[in-house]
Amino acid sequence: MVRTRLQRCISCGEYGLGARCEKCGSAMAAVSPMKYSPEDPQGARRRKRMDVGSDEWLESLPTTRNEESEEE
Repeated sequence: MVRTRLQRCISCGEYGLGARCEKCGSAMAAVSPMKYSPEDPQGARRRKRMDVGSDEWLESLPTTRNEESEEE
């Protein structure tokens, strides 16, 4: 089942409504992300699987801080 009606081809970038691209026959992907819900019923399970809060997870997060300015 498709999450959203508007789809985009993974290989050629063509837009359409089907599961397969009419131009090249490749698979289509949803253009918009899934809807967000603050009452995420699977949130706890996903955070446990991703080991949220561990040192490795914290190091993998992107940062906008300039490391040189922290040394000053």
